[in-house]
Amino acid sequence: AYLDRMSIIPDAVVGDFDSLGYVPKHPNIIKHPIEKDDTDTMLAIKYAMNIGFNNFYIFGCLGGRVDHSIATIQTLCYISNHGGHGYIFGGNSVITALTSGEMSFDEGRYGTVSVFCQGPRAEGVTIKGLKYPLDNANLTYDTPLGVSNEFIGTSATISIKKGTIIIVFSEDNFKDEFKNEKEEI
Repeated sequence: AYLDRMSIIPDAVVGDFDSLGYVPKHPNIIKHPIEKDDTDTMLAIKYAMNIGFNNFYIFGCLGGRVDHSIATIQTLCYISNHGGHGYIFGGNSVITALTSGEMSFDEGRYGTVSVFCQGPRAEGVTIKGLKYPLDNANLTYDTPLGVSNEFIGTSATISIKKGTIIIVFSEDNFKDEFKNEKEEI
């Protein structure tokens, strides 16, 4: 309905349409039953990954039901664990997941950035170029050690050797560039 009001025609429309209250008119509708194991967002991600997409920008998933927000953050982990890149935008924040890899930020960034373990353990977490660095640390899901770190204007990197982390930063610091196998933000 929002895309229709904005005159944006999506490539496909995926979901059960229970919240919308009707099935929209579109040439590529993928309708699912209301009672299912995946969220509509997860179904859309799986559909898109299956046809070859791997970068995802997700809007309108925060600020409503907390359980749906958590489910969408878990969907970011699914994307990351399957070799893709996903970003949730909302409340002037960007949330992404990183699995066994590195994420870089260019110099000139300011504001907060937080790093959370997603799973029992995130091993070999290194943070460079932020106010509070870490070197090869192990984070756990029950200790928010990485909350409220700060950009200091220099280039910064966050890396993890094993596991998955959630990274939250200001939307003002988002820049969509991908170079080699390393993600430049």
